[in-house]
Amino acid sequence: MSLHIYDTASRSMREFHPQVNGTASIYVCGATVQGIPHIGHVRSGLNFDVLRRWLARDGADVTLVRNVTDIDDKILTKAADHGRPWWEWAYTHERAFEEAYDALGCLPPSYAPRATGHVTQMVELMQRLIDKGHAYDVDGDVYFDVRSFPEYGALSGQKLDSVEQGEAAVRGKRDPRDFTLWKGAKPGEPSWPTPWGNGRPGWHLECSAMATTYLGGTFDIHGGGIDLIFPHHENEQAQSRAAGDGFANYWMHNYWVTFSGEKMSKSLGNTVSIPVMLEKVRAQELRYYLVAPHYRSHIEYSEEALQEAVTSYARIESFLRRVAERVGPIELRGDMCPDFVVAMDNDLNTPQAVAALHNKVRHGNTALADGDHETAREAAECVRRMADILGVDPLSPKWNDQSSADLGMRQALTTLVDRLLVERQEARKTRDFARADALRKQLDEAGIAVEDTPDGPQWTLKDD
Repeated sequence: MSLHIYDTASRSMREFHPQVNGTASIYVCGATVQGIPHIGHVRSGLNFDVLRRWLARDGADVTLVRNVTDIDDKILTKAADHGRPWWEWAYTHERAFEEAYDALGCLPPSYAPRATGHVTQMVELMQRLIDKGHAYDVDGDVYFDVRSFPEYGALSGQKLDSVEQGEAAVRGKRDPRDFTLWKGAKPGEPSWPTPWGNGRPGWHLECSAMATTYLGGTFDIHGGGIDLIFPHHENEQAQSRAAGDGFANYWMHNYWVTFSGEKMSKSLGNTVSIPVMLEKVRAQELRYYLVAPHYRSHIEYSEEALQEAVTSYARIESFLRRVAERVGPIELRGDMCPDFVVAMDNDLNTPQAVAALHNKVRHGNTALADGDHETAREAAECVRRMADILGVDPLSPKWNDQSSADLGMRQALTTLVDRLLVERQEARKTRDFARADALRKQLDEAGIAVEDTPDGPQWTLKDD
């Protein structure tokens, strides 16, 4: 089976065929850098990082563009409220987003263009639209003429009669449904020169210009959050195709992280910032929590669900470290489980992919308990390959932050604990339950939690 993805535009599963074999081009709507990132913000970056890793697994050349919206009404308002220059406010929070992406293991994008660096391309796009009769200027503002483009609404399924752009009524607009490409300069606001007067770009124009600058007039995949389908992505597609570009061949949208049933957003006051989250759990555990659900399903945030993910991830980590301690280094090689491949090719079905990964962990634990070190090693290599695709490989340099001294201490601890567990198992087989209970109590007092599983006893260090 080859990769099939759910295409928002056609509302169907489609087999992925890149424009050029052996390559893939992806544009992802990045952050509007108005504040500190929360887990709802970074979910999109993580989902498309997994897509990128999956496409690149066999050597495909993947170009991923993730833009930065660094000029916007919200940025100007927040900066003014705090008495800071708009550009300083934007850059401060751009760095915060980049730190969050890096902390959670996102591969660096091929390009991370800022909107303010592409005004020339935006002016060129507006001129093309005006020349083709799809845009017009009014006193320094430039608008897209929605009625001039018959395909408007195709992406989102909106009917023209019911369209509301969410923009204020402005004198001179031909139709209230026309959306803003360029905003004429206002006192005290940043502006750039154009043939229609000084001003600043509209949000929709920015992404069309940046996407086509780096990926060409037609590219493979455009991604972003489900809340961007209308009006942002609808307007991107309309203005780009009206100008004569094919634009995106596939549209992919990730769903929200919700809190008490509502979209996580700053305006609702229910955000969970990345810096705060990383005080609760390790970065790889937070990433696992956010990529394990299907990208087209909502994540209802709760502390309980987060801790369940931490426990689940610990099983993977414990298995790989135990194998490494007993049989030596585990290489990042070997084949992935067929079930994992089928799941990932089925619209990045990460829940099924994670299930396949844990099945292999159980298989490897059984082999380890039986003393079959070669089978355990093969299972561990397979687990590493699958975990690497999800960006959560515990033995990767990104996450494997144990010092050699720490590793040596854990190896010694593993030897001692495993010896006690073997002795406990023998006591249970001979029905010497008093001895078995005494050994378990001894481990418990030493801070070792023991869980009896179908694959044999598993141990972890207890939390403080």
